[in-house]
Amino acid sequence: MRNEKLKKMILTGLMAALSFVAFAYLKINIPIGDSSTALHVGNAFCVLAALILGGGYGGLAGAIGLSFADLISPAYITSAPKTFLMKLAIGLVVGLVAHRLGHITEPGKSKKAVFRWTLLSCLAGFGFNVVVDPVVGYFYKRFILGIDASSAKILATMGATATLVNAVVSTVLVCTVYTLLRPALSRMDMLFEISPKKKK
Repeated sequence: MRNEKLKKMILTGLMAALSFVAFAYLKINIPIGDSSTALHVGNAFCVLAALILGGGYGGLAGAIGLSFADLISPAYITSAPKTFLMKLAIGLVVGLVAHRLGHITEPGKSKKAVFRWTLLSCLAGFGFNVVVDPVVGYFYKRFILGIDASSAKILATMGATATLVNAVVSTVLVCTVYTLLRPALSRMDMLFEISPKKKK
């Protein structure tokens, strides 16, 4: 049990670092007045972490990595608190679908079933982000940062468009990478039993 927890902590740090690099150095910025949004795949590592480690660890990996990336960028520094909460929520949603409902690490699970639940988990997590992030972003900018309503609305709309593009690209990326990684994870005894089914 202690060894498993250590593995999870190491992988959480690795996924946080990958999330950080993907956003801090590999994004395409889209300036919007004094603010900006971006095309990036940072969320993909948050979702991938949730598939491998469970919602809590995965959400934490994305929250830490992407919040830290915000903190070192003048254009995004004010968004760091919102980013932390949103990425944690994405991980929890993905973990709920993948592990609580789909039991994707269950021994003997067919490849077809694993892929189906992986896809559903990605759609749930990224779908949640596409719908909720612009709404939270609007209220965060409007009432926390004090931006006027019309500007906050424009920023939220532009952000929603970028978030949708990010979600589509990241869904393809995560489904592909997890499908390829899963056999190796199984061989290394790293298909963690996040939510075992209850015995009858």
